[in-house]
Amino acid sequence: MRKAILARGAVWALWALLLGAQPLPARSLPVKAVLLEDSAYSEMLVSRIRESKRRILCAFFLFKVGEKRGNLPAVIAGELVKASRRGVEVTVILEGKKPVRFDNHAAGRLLSQGGVRVIYPRQRRLTHAKAVVIDDRYLLMGSHNLTQSALKHNNELSVLLDSPELAASVSRYLKDIR
Repeated sequence: MRKAILARGAVWALWALLLGAQPLPARSLPVKAVLLEDSAYSEMLVSRIRESKRRILCAFFLFKVGEKRGNLPAVIAGELVKASRRGVEVTVILEGKKPVRFDNHAAGRLLSQGGVRVIYPRQRRLTHAKAVVIDDRYLLMGSHNLTQSALKHNNELSVLLDSPELAASVSRYLKDIR
């Protein structure tokens, strides 16, 4: 019981920290959480993209698609394009300013050519979020950018949350930064 309470508290703390949002009113929301350490993130993200049915909304500070064989960001870009082609509404929000402009615009061109809607916010504030909302239910958030280093080599930590309520809150937040 104590671990469950601590886990719920950790999820809310991560939510508040990453989004700078006020916590929802003190009530218990049904949340299932899976910790995604290091390369487990890319495996889960690809799996959820392949299973998506309606909508994918992503925001990343850095999406660096390389050309080397086995490049995980390229695999993820390919899966986002496949999802779009099978009728899933896919939107990717990428930071458009220096120092990530070149890499993000290269990834954006690849995604756009495949039918994915790509947005570069025009706000003065930096878009540093790393969040994915799938089918208004699943939410992946944490430290992972979409780079080969982050997905394969770095010490990174993210979570998969199964919560329509949190997914809706994050979707609203991401729509506001466009």
